[in-house]
Amino acid sequence: MSHQTETSLTQELKSHILILGGIVALLWIIEIIDFFVFRGTLNRLGIRPHSLQGLEGIFFAPFLHGNFNHLAANTLPLITLGWFIMLRGVKDFFVVTFITMMVSGLGVWLFGSPYTIHIGASGVIFGYLGFLLLRGFFERSFVSIALSLLVGWLYGGLVWGILPLQYGISWQGHLFGFIGGVLAAQMLAQSHRTKA
Repeated sequence: MSHQTETSLTQELKSHILILGGIVALLWIIEIIDFFVFRGTLNRLGIRPHSLQGLEGIFFAPFLHGNFNHLAANTLPLITLGWFIMLRGVKDFFVVTFITMMVSGLGVWLFGSPYTIHIGASGVIFGYLGFLLLRGFFERSFVSIALSLLVGWLYGGLVWGILPLQYGISWQGHLFGFIGGVLAAQMLAQSHRTKA
C-alpha cells in the first residue's frame, strides 16, 4: 500500500468517525437537554399521525428518544450499520439516511395510530438494515453480496421488528424505514450502474 493510499484511507476513516461521532453526540446532547431542561417535553415534536402539524415531526422524530435506555439501544446499530453504508461513500450514507427518514416518517404519519407520538432513530436504523440486506441483490457484486450476508448474520434478527409483535414499539416506523432502505438500495444501484 502506497503512502498516498494510506493517507487517503486515514482521512476517510477520520471523516467517518467525525460524521458518525457527531451524529451520536448530537443525539445524546439532545436527550440530555430534553431530560434535564425540558423534562421530556421535546418529545411532543415527534410524528403525530394524520395531523398536519405532526408532519414536521418527520424531521424531528429521529433525533428524539423516550429515555436514555431507548437512545442507548439505538446507538450501537446506528454506528455499525451507518458505518457499513459509509464504506461505499459518505454521499451514499446521507442519501440513504434522507430517503429512509422520509419514507419511514411518511409511513408512520399515514398509517400510525393518531393517538401516539412516534419518536426515535429506529426507523432510520431499519432503513440502513433494509439497504444493506438488499444492496447485494441490486448491485450483484461480490463485495456488496458479502456485506449483505455479514449484516444478515449480525443484525438479521432485527427484521422481526417490522411486525406488530411488541406493544409500545413503532413497528410502522420500522417497516417503512426498511422499505425506504430497500428503495434507496435500488436507486443507488441504478445510479452507480449509470455512472459506470
